[in-house]
Amino acid sequence: MNYLKISLGIFVALAASRFVPHPPNFTSLIALSFYVPVFLGIRFIPAVLLSFALTDIFLGFHNTTLFTWGCVLVIGLISTYFSKNLIQRLTGTLFCAFIFYIITNFGVWSNGYYGYTLSGLFTCYLMAIPFFGYTMLSTVIFSMLIETLYKFKYLVIKY
Repeated sequence: MNYLKISLGIFVALAASRFVPHPPNFTSLIALSFYVPVFLGIRFIPAVLLSFALTDIFLGFHNTTLFTWGCVLVIGLISTYFSKNLIQRLTGTLFCAFIFYIITNFGVWSNGYYGYTLSGLFTCYLMAIPFFGYTMLSTVIFSMLIETLYKFKYLVIKY
């Protein structure tokens, strides 16, 4: 029952950031994909994936959906290597945002949007830089929010 409650909370947090109007790529996806396994364990990675899939039902699927979902899995698995302290976690989230940029834009290129050439691959990554800015900004903001909530909970429990 606890797993279900936590999974529902993950869904609500992800859905809230995806359904409210926002700039492109400005969601809690990377931060949640990173922090859920760090604080709750890797057994909650499927909850993040399922939450993402459920919100995609309403927002629509696209040609790079599997690349995006794959990133959620990769980020969740990588996050355990960055879990020791605040600096490592924040560094890890930024590293994972970069991984998201590399993998998902490779997915865009592999679907032929920019041609199957080295020039097309370069153009694809170049055209995605503005979206990457929003990804980095949202990752930092949501990571700091999660870290603050975690620290507050820790202080409340300790005292």
